[in-house]
Amino acid sequence: MGRANAAYYATHDPFADFTTAPEIAQAFGEILGLWAAVTWEQLGRPAPVLLAEAGPGRGTLMADALRAITRAAPAFRAALSLHLIETSPRLRALQAAALPAGTVWHARLDTLPDAPLILLANEFLDALPIRQFVYRGGGWTERFVADGAFVERPAEPPATIASLASGRGEIVVELCEPARAFVTALAGRLAARPGAALLLDYGPAEPATGDSLQALRGGIPADPLADPGEADLTAHVDFPALAALARAAGAAVHGPLPQGALLTRLGLFQRTDRLARGQPPARAMALVAAARRLAEPVRMGRLVKALALCHPACPTPAGFEA
Repeated sequence: MGRANAAYYATHDPFADFTTAPEIAQAFGEILGLWAAVTWEQLGRPAPVLLAEAGPGRGTLMADALRAITRAAPAFRAALSLHLIETSPRLRALQAAALPAGTVWHARLDTLPDAPLILLANEFLDALPIRQFVYRGGGWTERFVADGAFVERPAEPPATIASLASGRGEIVVELCEPARAFVTALAGRLAARPGAALLLDYGPAEPATGDSLQALRGGIPADPLADPGEADLTAHVDFPALAALARAAGAAVHGPLPQGALLTRLGLFQRTDRLARGQPPARAMALVAAARRLAEPVRMGRLVKALALCHPACPTPAGFEA
């Protein structure tokens, strides 16, 4: 279920179909930039250091982050080099227009230079392709797409999935192999040298089953099978599985934590209040409404989770304290 999304990102502006947190509020990117600066201090101020983003969209998050870093943490700004993991030429052009000269692009994590790393990834993992396994009647099938419809074929799922069928009637289990490979490689890197990563995405904090595949076109839910390549496809991120893989690879793991809790602890509302001062009433109200949309539990605050990975010697990252 990944070819359609690859075609979509290559030919479309995804932000016409959905809105990510950096597009909602500039304070979001600023807060994450300051999180990176504090983390750099916790890591012992390594220089040089890579500041990287996976799936950077239009470059909005990183532009906001760099603005806050330049103002509040000039030593970190001087030490960092900027690296983006992005495969779409169209999005790379948008990012180049938003970000400073010297930015380096990569198609994969493993081409990043061998240096201390702080990585941000917001709504990156949920866009990676998934597999769906269905258990019913005592047997497993895997879903495929053929001629514009789902078809199922007998399958033997991985043992970790097969074990979920015990005592169940019918279940759907999703497997995102690219997300698992990315987190395993990232965690292995962070275990071997100073570094940290902050991953924010949609998904449950506890193990869950069910069909979470969805499509958005023009901000409206759409049929995932209609007009391949014309809508953005997403699925919930399996945070418990990714956390277990990161631990197995040697990284320290913190979270997952609801996004609203993390952003509130990091000062989202204080920063928003400062931005709103002196603004016309309508603009001030819009800034506050955007912050509430990101943090309130009934909106994005609970559904989006934050997972931090870091070198075992790194203190608990900001916002993840007990």
